[in-house]
Amino acid sequence: MDTVLDWFAVCAVLLFLKMFALSLVQGYHRIGKRQFPNPEDAAVVGRRPVTEDLPEVQRAQRAWRNDLENIPVFFALGLIYVLVDASPQAAPSLFVTFTASRYVHSVTYLLALQPWRTLAYGIGIGCLFGMSFCILRAVLV
Repeated sequence: MDTVLDWFAVCAVLLFLKMFALSLVQGYHRIGKRQFPNPEDAAVVGRRPVTEDLPEVQRAQRAWRNDLENIPVFFALGLIYVLVDASPQAAPSLFVTFTASRYVHSVTYLLALQPWRTLAYGIGIGCLFGMSFCILRAVLV
């Protein structure tokens, strides 16, 4: 991988795959236990809809929502990072560390592991601040 765009593209794909995996976790538990909140889904397996999702599904949903608070910011900052030609030296470590931290965050969220979940979250946020700093330096200096 030769360019900042290459690193950004690979990390973007890996983040998509991670988020998709959280969807699969939800489906796995719903299908495995044949419990669905949507009437049309429950009807397919001859069941009544449940009023509350399974605990495993709820946990995966919360991890997904946390991704929705963080990953779009990475996509926006990453695109700006590429467009303003911010530090090519820092990009691989910032992009890869953010991506790895989101993977660790999801796994530790699903397994209810603290303080590791919070540590992974903090590392990811630190990368977003690092990207912001590099962008500002590229634009203002």
